[in-house]
Amino acid sequence: MDLPLISINNATVRFLNNPLFTGLNFLVDKGKSWALIGKSGSGKSALLHTIAGRFNITGGEINFHFFDEFLRDTPNTDGHLTHHKLIALVEPKHHFKNLSNTSDFYYQQRYNSSDSEDALTVEQYLHSIKPASDKNIYWTFEKTTKLLNLGELLTKQIIKLSNGETKRLMLAAALLKSPVLLLLDSPLTGLDVQTRKEFNAIIDEIIKSGITIIMATSPYEIPDAITDVAVLQDGVIIQGVSRDKFDPKQFIEHDEDEVDNEELKALLNPNTNKSAYKYIVKMNDVFIKYGEKVILNKINWQIVPGERWALLGPNGAGKSTLLSLINADNPQAYANDIILFDKKRGTGESIWDIKSKIGFVSPELHQYFPTDNSCLQVIESGYYDTLGLFRPSQKAKADTALRWMKALEIDKYARVLLKNIPASAQRLCLLARALIKNTDLLIFDEPCQGLDDHQQHHFKTLVDTICRLSTVTLIYVTHYQHEIPDSVTKVLKLDKGNVA
Repeated sequence: MDLPLISINNATVRFLNNPLFTGLNFLVDKGKSWALIGKSGSGKSALLHTIAGRFNITGGEINFHFFDEFLRDTPNTDGHLTHHKLIALVEPKHHFKNLSNTSDFYYQQRYNSSDSEDALTVEQYLHSIKPASDKNIYWTFEKTTKLLNLGELLTKQIIKLSNGETKRLMLAAALLKSPVLLLLDSPLTGLDVQTRKEFNAIIDEIIKSGITIIMATSPYEIPDAITDVAVLQDGVIIQGVSRDKFDPKQFIEHDEDEVDNEELKALLNPNTNKSAYKYIVKMNDVFIKYGEKVILNKINWQIVPGERWALLGPNGAGKSTLLSLINADNPQAYANDIILFDKKRGTGESIWDIKSKIGFVSPELHQYFPTDNSCLQVIESGYYDTLGLFRPSQKAKADTALRWMKALEIDKYARVLLKNIPASAQRLCLLARALIKNTDLLIFDEPCQGLDDHQQHHFKTLVDTICRLSTVTLIYVTHYQHEIPDSVTKVLKLDKGNVA
């Protein structure tokens, strides 16, 4: 009888003394690939990390039977090879280092040309990835870059990639390791409509090449080649079914969402005297170029107070660069004709003057945000536009931060460090941080990434309520049509740096 690839038997798994799983059983047979489904915090990512060897197993056992078979079929293997090297994990966040390999990237680095030179190109980065074993290599550089459509990006520095382009690069890097087992944590977040359509074929080809896939994903985004589905709830696998018997609708709650209008009205404090601006944003023929590559080509855009815009376009269209000009993160704003809050850029206002008027959240902010503060401190830092709280907490501000946490249903994490909570709850903390100042402009760049169905629905309701109760101006970026709040009435669509 064939042994399974992996067997987890009655395992107890802990992280920082917190029990993640008790009595965990999970079996992956040859020829099977699994989707892990469940609400935020149900244990999907934790199960992937357990298989990848990131967490301590303090009871029971986990057996990597595929490794014994690999050693048997591949004699003369490197003596340092371990089963870990035959497993590739693609996480929602990247861990790229700078050229000197001394430090991680920082948030504004991609827009500062001298600092961004301290980054590998896509081609250099992929060539730095070594396979676990040099036997039977199927995923060559050429095959991998073709499958993931990275040809045009090879000369681009990895720091300058869009969120979706980075996702494709991370998957390519995982394939170049020639793993036996590929673990994918929410691989579709941040991908545009076209790439999500292509993803089905990508997964199909990976599985046909002999790699087994286990992926945490949404119930509605399970690739066709996946054979089995495990449903998790509070650290327990409550159901394991074959793909054809899985009905995503049974796990989705569409409860009527309650938003406390009076509490929101108090938090938004409509009686505060807001400045009367003629223009929130006015751009005339904005042109941005890095090297030979044009990123934004003569963009004209006017936003007046109270307008709610959707900013749409595929990965790499220029959306993040456009937002960086508004959010005072990109020094090229000074070389362009840009008016923000009725002031022309370069006429004396500091970046902090601009940031004080904007509540902002994006995948890049989440990527680079330090995680050693408590969630309450992270949200309070929104008052100062700093990446973390670097001054004593003020009780009144901390109390308001807690009220926003309650509005977003994450108050149970108030005293917990940001790094020790689920990724979806981290995103909601950064959303609360963007909301806390009651700014004139909210910029939400893919705010629902990684949120489960209930969290997405609740956040969308919250945004619509805020727009109804206040005069706030909104720019909303998403790749999913259903996420766009009902309050959005205007659209700017970019494609390859041009207004489409």
